[in-house]
Amino acid sequence: MADASSAVDTAWLQDHLRGCREHQLLFVHKERRLLIGCMMGGGGVIHCAPSTAPAVNQSRPFPFAKVCVTGRTFIGVMQEGRGTPLGTLQPETRCPRCGDLLVGSPEHSVLLGCSCCTTVDETLENVATGLASRMEEKSHWASGRVGDVNFVGPTKTRGKFVRVRSDTDPVLIYQMLVEEWRLAPPHLVVALVGGDEMTQMKPWLRDILRKGLVKAAQSTGAWILTNGLRFGITKHLGQAVRDHSLASTSSKVSVVAIGIAPWNTIHNREALTSNYPKVDEPVVYVPQDLPHGSVYSLDSNHSHFVLVEEDPDRPGATSEMRVKLLKHISLQRTGYGGAGSFEIPVLCFLVHGEPRILKRMHKGIGNSTPWLILAGSGGVADMLVTLMNRGCWDEDDVHELLLDTFPNGHHGTDIRNWVKLIQRILDHGHLLTVHDPEQESSELDTVILKALVKACKSQSQEAQDFLDELKLAVAWNRVDIAKSDIFNGDVEWKACDLEEVMMDALINDKPDFVRLFVDNGVNLGEFLTYGRLQELYWSVSEKSLFHNLLLKKYEEKQLLLGAGRTPGPPGLHPPEQGDRKPRFTLFEVAKVLKDFLHDSCKGFYQRLPTEKPAKGRLFHTQKNMAESEERCEHPWRDLFLWAVLQNRQQMANYFWAMGPEAVAAALAGCKILKEMARLESEAESARSMKEAKYEQFAIDVFGECYSNSEDRAYALLVRRTHCWSKSTVLNLATEADAKAFFAHDGVQALLTKIWWGSMTTDTGISKLVASFFFPPLIWTNLIKFSNEELDNKISQGQFEELDSLDTEKALLLAADNPLDPSPGGQGAQSCASVWWLFLHRRWRRFWSAAVTVFLGNVIMYFAFLFLFTYVLLLDFRPPPPRGPGPTEIMLYFWVFTLVLEELRQSFFTDEEMSILKKFKLYVEDNWNKCDMVAILLFVVGVSCRMAEDTYEAGRTVLAIDFMVFTLRLIHIFAIHKQLGPKIIIVERMMKDVFFFLFFLSVWMIAYGVATQALLHPNDPRIDWVFRRALYRPYLHIFGQIPLEEIDAARMPEINCTNDSGEIILGLRPPCPNIYANWLVILLLVIFLLVTNVLLLNLLIAMFSYTFQVVQGNADIFWKFQRYNLIVEYHSRPALAPPFIIISHLSQLLLSLIKKPASKHEHLERELPECLDQRLITWETVQKENYLAKLERQHWESSEERLKSTSSKVQSLLKIVGGFKDQEKRLVSMDAQVRYCGEVLSWMAECFAQSTLKCGKDAPRAPMSLSSTKDAPGSQPERKVQPEEEEQEEARPGHSGYGANKKFPYIDQ
Repeated sequence: MADASSAVDTAWLQDHLRGCREHQLLFVHKERRLLIGCMMGGGGVIHCAPSTAPAVNQSRPFPFAKVCVTGRTFIGVMQEGRGTPLGTLQPETRCPRCGDLLVGSPEHSVLLGCSCCTTVDETLENVATGLASRMEEKSHWASGRVGDVNFVGPTKTRGKFVRVRSDTDPVLIYQMLVEEWRLAPPHLVVALVGGDEMTQMKPWLRDILRKGLVKAAQSTGAWILTNGLRFGITKHLGQAVRDHSLASTSSKVSVVAIGIAPWNTIHNREALTSNYPKVDEPVVYVPQDLPHGSVYSLDSNHSHFVLVEEDPDRPGATSEMRVKLLKHISLQRTGYGGAGSFEIPVLCFLVHGEPRILKRMHKGIGNSTPWLILAGSGGVADMLVTLMNRGCWDEDDVHELLLDTFPNGHHGTDIRNWVKLIQRILDHGHLLTVHDPEQESSELDTVILKALVKACKSQSQEAQDFLDELKLAVAWNRVDIAKSDIFNGDVEWKACDLEEVMMDALINDKPDFVRLFVDNGVNLGEFLTYGRLQELYWSVSEKSLFHNLLLKKYEEKQLLLGAGRTPGPPGLHPPEQGDRKPRFTLFEVAKVLKDFLHDSCKGFYQRLPTEKPAKGRLFHTQKNMAESEERCEHPWRDLFLWAVLQNRQQMANYFWAMGPEAVAAALAGCKILKEMARLESEAESARSMKEAKYEQFAIDVFGECYSNSEDRAYALLVRRTHCWSKSTVLNLATEADAKAFFAHDGVQALLTKIWWGSMTTDTGISKLVASFFFPPLIWTNLIKFSNEELDNKISQGQFEELDSLDTEKALLLAADNPLDPSPGGQGAQSCASVWWLFLHRRWRRFWSAAVTVFLGNVIMYFAFLFLFTYVLLLDFRPPPPRGPGPTEIMLYFWVFTLVLEELRQSFFTDEEMSILKKFKLYVEDNWNKCDMVAILLFVVGVSCRMAEDTYEAGRTVLAIDFMVFTLRLIHIFAIHKQLGPKIIIVERMMKDVFFFLFFLSVWMIAYGVATQALLHPNDPRIDWVFRRALYRPYLHIFGQIPLEEIDAARMPEINCTNDSGEIILGLRPPCPNIYANWLVILLLVIFLLVTNVLLLNLLIAMFSYTFQVVQGNADIFWKFQRYNLIVEYHSRPALAPPFIIISHLSQLLLSLIKKPASKHEHLERELPECLDQRLITWETVQKENYLAKLERQHWESSEERLKSTSSKVQSLLKIVGGFKDQEKRLVSMDAQVRYCGEVLSWMAECFAQSTLKCGKDAPRAPMSLSSTKDAPGSQPERKVQPEEEEQEEARPGHSGYGANKKFPYIDQ
């Protein structure tokens, strides 16, 4: 119409269009695309536009296309020659071009068209591609054929409808659904067939629809095709769709119920065309529950309707359109991961059904559409199930079964046609699946999936053809079907075929499918790239804690980037995207991991820097992020972290079991989940995070390693890992606060070795103290060293083969590399040098041992406290110039060395981090806080002590500081096995005391203020007010109750006054107020009852509970505290304060000359590559042994035994069911043998007669399923054309297979 309107006068066209809309007829020249005119006034004359009438060729008529106005279609053909008035062809005439009758619409009394002219399809195609909204004429057509409908009733819903002809191309209908109505392409299409005759819905059938069909469809985002009318099974299906849609919380996956109904069966269909000429407004439709009849209301629970105008001469055209539409949809391609990649699976679901459904069923099977038959629903469904179960039948059996199922009279020809259709349907047994809810326990989604796989196997063995069924299995989480029917060895799968479904399984949290895909060829090393890993992080749920953490890091980055931008024109910066979901990068992920694991995830998802980044540049680390196409270096670790961060523990457990460095990975997962549980606001998620068993996994795997080899287990604890940024297992356990892991015997054995150093662990304390005070005893046999023999072997150079066990043990246990040659070589060493080496080695190993360092610090700390006591009590001289004395100056120097050691511990450590972070780590320790307070008080006390005015204040501060230094002894004795747990108990009880003091203070203030107001209301002295209101009630708790000041009966007669001036001057005490003295006594009784009985017993009960709780785990707490103490003293210099300044000066000189050797060699080891790889392999083997034990225990549990017994029973039932199949085959064979006997007797009788004709008909061959079933690899039979079908139906006497068979000589 755009071309026509451009070729005529616009004003004339508008005027004529305005008039033509009432008469509904326009003519268009089809070849020139010109508007010729319209018929006005009903006179049959076409009024032409000026200068637009084409030159008429006398040799042929003019073809004219239809024009649609307000939903009606007209066509006219002009036959007269030049100068003759134009006219229209009336109904019941033929087209001069094609000779076909011009079809008319009885409802509108107009012509619709013929085969040579365009039909409704052209207009529908324009509407489907969006032209309806841009063309005035087409929009008026849409008001009658395409629009929205508002259902008015108890539930107000809105739907969309389109009105089409029965011969409309299904391509256009699918385009209308997907493009114009914006429906997402389905991942499954289920066509509900039958059930229209069921006025009473059985309860179990309603459950099948609600719990089975709709639920299975909802999990995949499926389309359900019905007749869309409000009666029978369609009505109940619509209610189930509505309920599931209301209960669904996902907007991405929904069930779409599409109704395809004949136009003439719709009740009140005039309402659908009642909004002319208002195009954009929806029509109002009132659905009604009508009795069984010829018309029904549209179902308001369906969202889309396709209304078909059937030709009166072609009944059943709607069913044919449904078959064509299903065929077209099955050829379309779609996919879960993105734009279409796989064919859409289509399934027909037969419930009940009348015999007329057989023809539709046969056509559907001709299109290779699988059918699911519901047994027990009645009608055709039960009849087909009965025949399939019999295995053998003849025409009489089918005839009898038809009469029993449908007792109403039918014509004999219909029954014969039905028999033929049933035979052809049952010939395609691979496309038929029976679901019997009474005999099968499988859910409907399982049966649907098996039906699709069964149909697919019969047609192809290529992996690509099974991908849509595999996607359904993933969506429904039916790994059992995938194992038994898809991954059973019949199909060869490639890794590239499974990449998309692998992403689906990961995103949708299907760990069983991930395991299945990995077992069947997916290589995670090639599959997981940094781009795919980033896509996995994009799929994080917006409601999760991890998403909030990522969003916080993303916003921080945007703020810093915004602050770093230079101001400029607005066009230089991209506009904000509003509410668009942010696309997180691995940079934000690395930041979140950094908050959880600190240095254990340093450098994650980054390339190795080739040059040092410039200082001060914003996000220079983001520029070092790995490329998206680059493969992940540690795919198992990355997926493990991805699963743990989302609290997907089953998925994380699988990745942990498959990945390397199991102990370190388990401790990292434990740390992350503990931190997330602390931040999680939802109680259920926090509980699941706390119940994670990763710490137990680490303990069990390490226990397996320790039981296999102690030396390798020790090396496993201190080796620098590859996957966790060179962190050791002990570092990760410390980060995770894994107290139970440190309590393991293997960890404690290593700590004991580190504690004693090179000395044997059975060295007595007395020998150690004697050697400490008399060092020459070190070179005697008083103290034994554990690796003397190892040193001898090293000095003799016996490690010639690196793979030997002795070499491995030496590498694992030696602090230094035993394979490094000595500077002078073996031959150059003299006896004196060997002796000197022995003396130096003994001296260094004794003084560098952690136990020696600890002993020296304890002894010197007692000496420090003794010196401090002596100064405070005996030698605290006056301020300068008379003081301080020599002992006090020695005390100052001692504290100065303590300050230097604290500075070394806080700032001069080996870790590569900022000074601020080092200080934060230092302050986190409570004992370091105690040291800071003690040093600060000492500085304040010394400063005050030097001045005359503040001398006494300085003494007071130093006295308090002495208490703090003395309490520091508690930490020193935490190493003791008996005292350590008790110290922990005391620490926990201190928290209980604070809670007790809170309750106690409430009662004290209440009682003290009340008694002060009653006894001494006019005492102006503030100090006495506080003393009587707070201090005296506190003394009451311990029994100090001055009744002479409280009880009026015991008050002595004293010279008192009420004059405030005398009271302030202290001349006379205030007189007590004896009014309501009984209330004071009552308050005293209540106060003593509450405090001495209630609160004190509460405190005792709290202490008892704390003692019981801590005492049960005291050993674990103490062992963890022991580790911290051993690490602290292992890193300390050998000399104790004040001699520690010598060690500090020597370290300073060595740092200026060369890098000093670290004392962490026992706690962090960089093993040789060959040995490190061997250790990783050994750990993996031990992990597999542990998992095998767990699996064995799992299968030996009572629950699994019951499951195994149940599966065996199911197998027996299947075997029994196989006996029924054998019985069917025997019955079929017996029928065949009987048939062969009858044929032979018939032949013998024919030959016995003199004529060539026999007096009776040939016997009929029995019909059976056994002879018609196709093998899984066989090709499907060719489709029967409608013409052939009609010819076969027209043959007289055609009654099946046996009647058409020709016998030699007889039939000729």
